[in-house]
Amino acid sequence: MRSKTIAELVDKLGRPYHELLGINLRSGKKEEIFKWFIASSLFGARISETIAMKTYKQFEKDGLLSPERIIARGWSRLVESLDRGGYVRYDFSTADDLLALSDLLMRSYGGDLNKLHNQAKDSADLEAHLKEFRGVGDVTVNIFLRELRGVWKKADPLPGRHAILAARNLGLVKSARPAEALDELRRVWKAKVVPRKTFVNFEVALSRLGRLYCNKSKCDECPVYKGCKRF
Repeated sequence: MRSKTIAELVDKLGRPYHELLGINLRSGKKEEIFKWFIASSLFGARISETIAMKTYKQFEKDGLLSPERIIARGWSRLVESLDRGGYVRYDFSTADDLLALSDLLMRSYGGDLNKLHNQAKDSADLEAHLKEFRGVGDVTVNIFLRELRGVWKKADPLPGRHAILAARNLGLVKSARPAEALDELRRVWKAKVVPRKTFVNFEVALSRLGRLYCNKSKCDECPVYKGCKRF
């Protein structure tokens, strides 16, 4: 039953956000990684997934997917793009953050996040450097690095609270401690690997399940509720 539940979970909820947005993250190119950084910043706010994705697409339409273009656009026009995407609640502060983020990236790393990764000593140091960017906190860093597993060697974030909630509800892990939960999830995935899928698919699926269903007690709408240990 566990193998069937995991396969069903990954199939229904495991498509990474960068794929949905058409970002070629696996290429490792600086342009694609910056696009994902912008998208992660939008997802990191307390705003719906739909609005975050719509806003990213608006940025794509407006040609705002490089630090140089964001700086050239200026604050007021950034706000306009955010508003057109539906990101109204955080438009002013997000415009401030994106301008500061782009400026620091250009000054410190020549606009290339790969340089930041290469300079980091380890996973913890990488996360610390990312948090030096204005507006980038734990949630954004977790989203950003989660889908960079396998692309960046030092991208190894702990699972977020939603992923752990879902994993515990499904009986996949026992611990609520992130480091221990990550070890448990890796053992589960290694034993129950789904063909043509990766650990990233598994973690993304758990995060979605936890955020959209477990966290809101929408058990009757859950796509894999029959595998939940609560039933």
